[in-house]
Amino acid sequence: MSDSTPLTRRTPLSLMTAAGTAALVSTQEKSQAEESPLKGNLKQSVCRWCYNGIELDDLCREAAAMGLKSVELLGPDEWETVKKHGLTCAMPGGPGGIRVGWNRIDHHKDLLERGEVRLQEIADAGFVNMIVFSGDRKGQDDKEGIKNCAIGLKQLMPQAEKLGITVCMELLNSKRDHDDYQCDHTSWGVELVNEVGSDRFKLLYDIYHMQIMEGDVIATIQENIDSIGHFHTGGVPGRNEIDETQELNYRRICEAIVETGFEGYLAQEFIPKRDPIASLKQAAMICDV
Repeated sequence: MSDSTPLTRRTPLSLMTAAGTAALVSTQEKSQAEESPLKGNLKQSVCRWCYNGIELDDLCREAAAMGLKSVELLGPDEWETVKKHGLTCAMPGGPGGIRVGWNRIDHHKDLLERGEVRLQEIADAGFVNMIVFSGDRKGQDDKEGIKNCAIGLKQLMPQAEKLGITVCMELLNSKRDHDDYQCDHTSWGVELVNEVGSDRFKLLYDIYHMQIMEGDVIATIQENIDSIGHFHTGGVPGRNEIDETQELNYRRICEAIVETGFEGYLAQEFIPKRDPIASLKQAAMICDV
């Protein structure tokens, strides 16, 4: 209020109302902070598809309350919902899919056209990543797969670099879940990262998938962190909760990730067998190191 603002009989009441509102907001913010005990040294997200039985609006509300920063693997029609809850989409969907990816030259025209559109949509929404996939081998030599992926992705990188979007190819297992998928070992992915040669192309290191394919998770992460832009979780075996019911020590894995100085996101991507929100909250606490 300025010195020239006139005082009326209503002024004291309005001031009291404003003070009361400010106190209420402060109380709410304090309450939210108390309900969000995560330290946040490792930013956490959650993958939407694991919680399809919960409305997106409800999932976002629960995620925000427990201190997560993102709900991901969403399309443009879902982005406003996460933003409404003060969240981001740390890994939006990109062009193509697991089976139809960048390792075939005849896919490139379509993937590039759709990829350029999606990159602009992601930038307009204020997000910073986009997921892509290699596609299946179908008898293709691994060296040829790397060469073909690089040919296509190098054409996409100028726009990604201009818009500040990091394109991340996901590492998946071809042993149990995605038979014949080509980007199924860290070494293959790292070689592709080097071939593409852009700071805006990295790997989505899925801990669940790479434990199945090669193990040695912590040392592999430490040795290749410069090629990794994002992480996914999941209990092994079964892709369920990441607690004591499975074989990986996720707390130690997350400590190792933080120790590298990694500044990206780790997303919970397990299929809950118990109460989904309780399991998600438990996983968030395990990974909050």
